[in-house]
Amino acid sequence: MTSKFTELAIDCADPHGLARFWCAVLDYEVQEEEDGFVAIGSPLVPEDKDRPGPVPPSLTFARVPEGKTVKNRLHIDVNPTDREQDEEVRRLLDLGARHADVGQTGEESWVTLADPEGNEFCVLAGRRP
Repeated sequence: MTSKFTELAIDCADPHGLARFWCAVLDYEVQEEEDGFVAIGSPLVPEDKDRPGPVPPSLTFARVPEGKTVKNRLHIDVNPTDREQDEEVRRLLDLGARHADVGQTGEESWVTLADPEGNEFCVLAGRRP
């Protein structure tokens, strides 16, 4: 038996605000909410926790007192499914993302952005379902 990737935990200052941003990015919905904690996930995933096969991971946001201080060592990559990369980047910027410089050369096929709390993520060029 092996493990499967089901959840990515993100520390933040504003769990509700960051959850709203990522719900809009990924077309996810809030699955659990309490003071200082929000979990979001795909509405297409059944509730059964014993589901086999690949599962879109949920994201959890937990309030912590300290702020982000350095570049992420782990980040999310997103891939537009219904539009080109430049259109998706514009959409994400309108949602509150901003461009991030993590040492790119300008030759990359991806665009590096940061979410409203400064967590870097990349928008890939290829469209995949």
